[in-house]
Amino acid sequence: QNIEKRYGVIGGRDWRWRKQQAIDEDVNACREGVFVAEEKGEPVGFVSCELSASTAIGHVRNFAVLPGHQKKGIGRKLLDAAFAFLKKSGMAYVKIETLEQNDTCQRFYPSIGFEEMARNIHYIRPL
Repeated sequence: QNIEKRYGVIGGRDWRWRKQQAIDEDVNACREGVFVAEEKGEPVGFVSCELSASTAIGHVRNFAVLPGHQKKGIGRKLLDAAFAFLKKSGMAYVKIETLEQNDTCQRFYPSIGFEEMARNIHYIRPL
């Protein structure tokens, strides 16, 4: 989304399309590590995991709860399911990232035991 704010839609595909591709990749790579929260039969949040047997560090790749459903414990329940799956799968640690502009997650993740390890700067330029 940050890219589009600067350059507009690229290649006829918006950030939502790119995010959907990332989620599809997560499902194809580790279907059993994807959890969806529903209310009244409608999806309101999800989390996807990645396993790394060689490092024993699991990764929460994508995680979201619809804005109107946040602060109800849904995100925590999704992450608890992800953590249980990762632990059962032999992971010793779990990592997760968020963007600098995501104040909600910057407060939420430390509140559930995560410690900031590093910051990553993303660059882009036209070719």
